[in-house]
Amino acid sequence: MAVSVSDLVEADPDPGAVRRHRLLFRAVQRRKNPPLRRTDITVTDEAAVKRAVKAAALGNAMEWFDFGIYSYLAVTIGHVFFPSGNDTVQLLSSFATFAVSFLVRPIGGMVFGPMGDKIGRKKVLAFTMILMAIGTCAIGLIPSYAAIGFWAPVLLIFFRLVQGFSTGGEYGGASTFIAEYAPDKRRGFYGSFLEFGTLAGYVGAAGLVTLMTSMLGSGGMESWGWRVPFLVAGPLGLVGLYLRLRLDETPAFQKLEDESLHRASDAASAVETTAKGDLAKIFREFWPTLILCICLVGAYNIADYMLLSYMPTYLSDEMGYSETHGLLVLIATMAALMLIINQVGRLCDKLGRKPLLMAGMLGFLVLSLPAFLLVRQGSLVAVSAAMLMLGLSMVCLLGTMSATLPALFPTHVRYGSLSVGYNLSASLFGGTTPLVITALISVTGTDLMPAYYVMAAAVVGVIAVACMKETAGQPLAGSPPSVATPEEAARMVESQAPAPRF
Repeated sequence: MAVSVSDLVEADPDPGAVRRHRLLFRAVQRRKNPPLRRTDITVTDEAAVKRAVKAAALGNAMEWFDFGIYSYLAVTIGHVFFPSGNDTVQLLSSFATFAVSFLVRPIGGMVFGPMGDKIGRKKVLAFTMILMAIGTCAIGLIPSYAAIGFWAPVLLIFFRLVQGFSTGGEYGGASTFIAEYAPDKRRGFYGSFLEFGTLAGYVGAAGLVTLMTSMLGSGGMESWGWRVPFLVAGPLGLVGLYLRLRLDETPAFQKLEDESLHRASDAASAVETTAKGDLAKIFREFWPTLILCICLVGAYNIADYMLLSYMPTYLSDEMGYSETHGLLVLIATMAALMLIINQVGRLCDKLGRKPLLMAGMLGFLVLSLPAFLLVRQGSLVAVSAAMLMLGLSMVCLLGTMSATLPALFPTHVRYGSLSVGYNLSASLFGGTTPLVITALISVTGTDLMPAYYVMAAAVVGVIAVACMKETAGQPLAGSPPSVATPEEAARMVESQAPAPRF
């Protein structure tokens, strides 16, 4: 029976046959993995990379400024939008409204993700910025429950849904945008700026809320002051939109679009594809990677939202801290993380993604209970030390995850797959974290529930990190190698040249 070359390529060859026909199998292997030409390698423009990183990070900061405002005003919003009564019920209602926006995030991911794979990353990211600014600004204009009754929480929930829908296309798009612009060996460093933007957005939101609370007091904030941070989102959104519209599409997406480049060489066609992403294909062909993504993001988001969103409420409601003091401790912690997050990104380029992610997950597993026991001591020093312990574990995840997640999926379905996986996980685990923890404390009567909840998430995270492949320094799946200089491209081509025989 005749055996075709394709059969030899696909089959697991017999070692004896390989020894007898070395030249044949070497030719087959070269056909299967053809050497790259210089034209197949993307040489990044450093100025363009920096512009892309700046626009994605600043846009992300503005998105999370908008989203963070609600977290830090949760107690005030509970009083303004829900009937007076039990304080715990009002807080639960406020956090339930916080969580409801996460219900539509997967829908936003399913709409915006495949759209970003079809029409481009830039256009979708500009549209998500517009939606988030509209949703946030509109919340600042809603009359209180005392003024219009039932319609106040209805309108609040509606515009929270608008926020959640827009956020469904944000993280997957922004992380994809930076990952596809960055050279392979510096993807961790550049990706860390995305989460630098997240922290900056949270710090800006917490700082503004703290400043206004200290100036106006609780009465002034409940009367009208709470509206100001939401209304600030309007002009901030216009700034973010301007920055994003000035960018070009990512090199990886441009090559995917350019049919002539697909036929440049066998090597190029081996790493590129013209297929467009769609939801059916994502769920049918990439479900194992989606599950891995959901587990990674679930553990990461539970820790993230517990520390950056829920902790001020925990300090004020459970520990008796004033709202201002709780926010000040959080601001100091986030500022410290901002100082080191880019160095963590640089470190993950050198050591790999897995060691940093594993350190973060194990940090939450081992340190969460001691940290919350410290918080129970009540002193400023003890609370600050606990927040720093959790923050150092968090920064290992923050500085690494933005480079890790886009590398899980190939170019033609990257935006869609990452948006679906990220937002399904964020919907199930991230946005529900404040609500679940508040409910668990109410049911069990123990204020250590946040520690136990995060520890359980960390166990899942440890298993997920152990199962993932290392991607540091490697080309993105479905894209050719990306390097910083022409000299690096030349060295890469030379390294594939066959060694001379004498």
